[in-house]
Amino acid sequence: MAFVFPPHSPAALPVAGSTACFSVRRVFCVGRNYADHAREMGAANQAEGREPPFFFMKPGDAVVGGNDEISVAYPPLTNNLHHEVELIVALGSGGTNVAVDAARELIFGYAVGLDLTRRDIQARAKEKGHPWDMGKGFDQSAVAGVIQPVALVGHPDRGRIWLAVNGDVRQEGDLAAMLWKVADIIANLTTLVRLAPGDLIYTGTPAGVGPLLPGDVLEAGVDGVGTLRARIV
Repeated sequence: MAFVFPPHSPAALPVAGSTACFSVRRVFCVGRNYADHAREMGAANQAEGREPPFFFMKPGDAVVGGNDEISVAYPPLTNNLHHEVELIVALGSGGTNVAVDAARELIFGYAVGLDLTRRDIQARAKEKGHPWDMGKGFDQSAVAGVIQPVALVGHPDRGRIWLAVNGDVRQEGDLAAMLWKVADIIANLTTLVRLAPGDLIYTGTPAGVGPLLPGDVLEAGVDGVGTLRARIV
């Protein structure tokens, strides 16, 4: 097959215990999956009960990650860049209409992630009923640490998830507080799209999201999965 120009190289993430990399296909994100974050974002009703999950996407090439400190460029056209620490699910297989009981079989591994958000752009889009794409899907908006294969870490369903900026802890919660658990998220998503190897799912963030400035150093972690370190440049 001939191409007008050489095909782009896929985004890739390191895998613990392997010299092979994880090739990223698509990035799905779950909105408001912790009740405390739903409350801080003004979704009071969700704090009283579990609503169906909703999803948004980031381009695959928005992913930036690595073993060492990750440099992330402060994006243009915003004065309110926010951090959101999340557990990432990395899929090694896919399918449609996957049952909840079978959903874990699709998982290759897990990682610590940051869903960066241009909150001012997102807020204006919400006010006008416009899509969130430019608030969520900008360059380097999906930060990811090293992927830990299931064979090494199992399937974490509880444990501390946290984020600190310049040494000050801003976000702290527990995976057990997710309104929709990982298997439920995967099963629900497969009713909407065909998932495939290389897809990443960001599973939501606890309360405490807030602004970042150039020069800020972020450290984040999930018990049993690992940590990541990033710098806003």
